[in-house]
Amino acid sequence: MSIFSKKAKKAEFSFDPNKQYPVLRCSICTGEQVAGFRDKETKHFTEVMLIKDESDLEAFKQSYNISELVKEY
Repeated sequence: MSIFSKKAKKAEFSFDPNKQYPVLRCSICTGEQVAGFRDKETKHFTEVMLIKDESDLEAFKQSYNISELVKEY
């Protein structure tokens, strides 16, 4: 076991599917992707995690039990 190994992350943000939906915000210019949740009423976006590769996206989906994300540009 390495001292620099990744720890399993717990869900830090409480996700309520009745009030929020998962969103993957993507930058057209830089390609940066940020996963988070958008409020259905106010449309406020809450950033949760920077997505660097496919493994980060899968970790986000697993930690919040999400099957699909809406992409926004």
